[in-house]
Amino acid sequence: MPNVTEIEITDRIAVLRLNRPDNLNALTIELARGIADGLISLDSDGAVDGIVLTGAGDRSFCAGVDLAEAHGVQVHEIESWFGAVCNIYKQILLTEKPVIAALNGVAAGGGFQMALVSDQRVAHPGTRMGQPEINAGIPSIMGSYWMSLHLGWSRNQDLSMTGRLLGAEEAREWGLINHLVEREDLLPKAREIARSFADKPSVAWARTKARFREIALSGFDEAFRAGVLGQQEAYAKGQPQEVMAAFLKKKG
Repeated sequence: MPNVTEIEITDRIAVLRLNRPDNLNALTIELARGIADGLISLDSDGAVDGIVLTGAGDRSFCAGVDLAEAHGVQVHEIESWFGAVCNIYKQILLTEKPVIAALNGVAAGGGFQMALVSDQRVAHPGTRMGQPEINAGIPSIMGSYWMSLHLGWSRNQDLSMTGRLLGAEEAREWGLINHLVEREDLLPKAREIARSFADKPSVAWARTKARFREIALSGFDEAFRAGVLGQQEAYAKGQPQEVMAAFLKKKG
């Protein structure tokens, strides 16, 4: 069985690749833990100066949580399951080295949120991104929190309440994508940005990133608790399971 993450290091810049291309790199507990562990390992690796997050294949960076796994989650498991996914966001913020998201396709839900907490986002014209949880019966709470750091109230409501995905051009206009390049230039550009950030004066870089980390994490625990309670209520009523079952049946 292939590893759910892959790491390659070139010229001191690491690429941490989500490796579930047949499932659009959707997040399982195993993958979530693999990403977090990979970030921790690379951050402590003296041979690495920066990190690029990307997905395997050419369709998806990360399509959010794996619906087959999410469908089977029980109410009493919500906190640990949701916690494993949210720990990725926290680890990206805690990583002292630059973390650049190279969006090689769809970045939805958890994938969108990983991108939002990265230090910059690079995408190609085929990228789509957004927060579709509400359409799967899952309250958009952690995602709306991360979006509040990037967007105003109205646009946050738009994405949180409709669940629609933005195309690359619209996402760039909204400031959610920093660099829009051709598909073949995606990883080179992301590596270039990681390198340029790593070359900044070390104290200035560290303190600047630390301040963004402090701001981002100031509301994390509150958003996490609200997310747990919202999902527990939704799962107790069976709404996510019903939506996911219909999707999986149609897909199968």
